[in-house]
Amino acid sequence: MTHATFARGIRSTVGGMALFALSVSAANAGEVNDNLNSTLWMQTAVEYQGATMGAYRLATLMLDKALADRNWTAAIAEQTGAFQDLPPAVILDVDETVLNNSDYQAWMALNNETFGHKSWGAFVNTVTSQPIPGALDFTKYADSKGVKVFYVSNRTGELEDATRKNLEKFGFPMGGNVDTVLLKKERPEWASSKKSPRRAHVAQDYRVLLVLGDNFGDFVDEYKGSLSKRQAVMDSHKDLWGERWIVLPNPSYGSWESAAFGHDHKLSEVEKRDKKHATLSTWKP
Repeated sequence: MTHATFARGIRSTVGGMALFALSVSAANAGEVNDNLNSTLWMQTAVEYQGATMGAYRLATLMLDKALADRNWTAAIAEQTGAFQDLPPAVILDVDETVLNNSDYQAWMALNNETFGHKSWGAFVNTVTSQPIPGALDFTKYADSKGVKVFYVSNRTGELEDATRKNLEKFGFPMGGNVDTVLLKKERPEWASSKKSPRRAHVAQDYRVLLVLGDNFGDFVDEYKGSLSKRQAVMDSHKDLWGERWIVLPNPSYGSWESAAFGHDHKLSEVEKRDKKHATLSTWKP
């Protein structure tokens, strides 16, 4: 073998290895789940902790303000009649508002999986979700002030036992002899994901001081509209945000994401991503 032939062989081998590495890299890049960065942020970023702790600190300040004003209610569509002398309550969503389920999101990201009721139920039943920073302190403070804490979640009724165990595990106020964990499908009239019937259930007997959640649907029933319709609903309630309605950050999932693809979950992941891309406003150099 001549030196020239040997050199050509080396170049061919190196070139082949480089192409192989590029193809592996491209394959891996194609398998990156949309939840990667958002899950990493929720699990590791001090900025995330600061955001949730700040939201709950604001909630604490607003709670004291609400207690001092008997005409104050956060259930603007559901609170009717003479509610001023009703005992006070707050309504919180559970997932990504009170409990952090980012381990489930991480499982999806690492295995390129999507949400499924079977896998979600299996995860919930492990009772391993951790408290959102600030949530426990706030709910305990509310409880110490005589404010009933209600958890209104779109977890379904068969997951109530696991949900209660997870909340009790960390000492969240559970309401004593009052059922404060109100889940989807727990009653026939609560079959929908819309939460207004459950807020109305609370508002019958309590003055609702605050509503806290991570999804638009935790506050209004018109959360599945188009991007423009959602914006219009948001704007129509602009005086409530940060005062009676307090939002927790959730970059992993929610109606904000599905609005980009028309809330059509039957679309393939590729079709959903294409519609997300088409929605973006982009710099054009």
